[in-house]
Amino acid sequence: MSIKEFSESAKGFTKSPLGIIALFIVLVYGFASLVVSFGQNVSDHITPLIYFMVFFPILVFLGFLWLVANHHNKLYGPSDFKNEENFLKSQLSSAISLAAAISKQPGGSEVLNKDQLNEIVDIFLKMKRRPSSDKWKNRVLWVDDCPENNIYERQAFEDQGLHIELAISTEEALQILEHEKFAIIISDMGRKEGSEEGYVLLHELRKSGNRTPFVIYAGSNLYEHKKLARERGAIGSTNRPQELFQLVMRTVQNGSE
Repeated sequence: MSIKEFSESAKGFTKSPLGIIALFIVLVYGFASLVVSFGQNVSDHITPLIYFMVFFPILVFLGFLWLVANHHNKLYGPSDFKNEENFLKSQLSSAISLAAAISKQPGGSEVLNKDQLNEIVDIFLKMKRRPSSDKWKNRVLWVDDCPENNIYERQAFEDQGLHIELAISTEEALQILEHEKFAIIISDMGRKEGSEEGYVLLHELRKSGNRTPFVIYAGSNLYEHKKLARERGAIGSTNRPQELFQLVMRTVQNGSE
């Protein structure tokens, strides 16, 4: 292999942490080989060199096992996770779904204004979503007795690689949560069971020791309702699709790290 070919291959390896580790190992062994081949009086120090050549790969292997066990989701570069064209398509599709969700809000307009469009663009520019290898960290439980009202919001999340599971009552949600784990729970407020059923579900979860992040997605965006939701253990409350999207994606991203 020529120097040019090697440099091109090395450039490809630098795109991910695993590749950088591999390059480091090659570099170390390259220097060791040069010392053996061209060094003077190497025979006087051959024993330490042999020990190094034998035990260095073992140390690297143990370090690799530690990384896999504790930081497996950080071992890959962005190109290892997705095709760039598919990534752009998913981002565009998610943005379109979010725009549709905003436009269908009460009092909303079918045509978004400049500020709303800029807000959507800003959301996706700041977002650094990377699917986790732990499946539950990509799962969302959405509790709403009228799921047809949230079709566009769910689509925006699904385009980001999240899996949405639906529940239409507090009882059904609690049954699901007995056996399954989620990165976050989204709940409406009023359902057929009661006008504050979102708080009822939240109370039952916290009473049982379930600390899953909880977001209220209801008809109000008043400050006092946001404050009350946080006081009761939710991470937020909103009626704005773009705010919901940011809350959920930020929580999921932080949980993936």
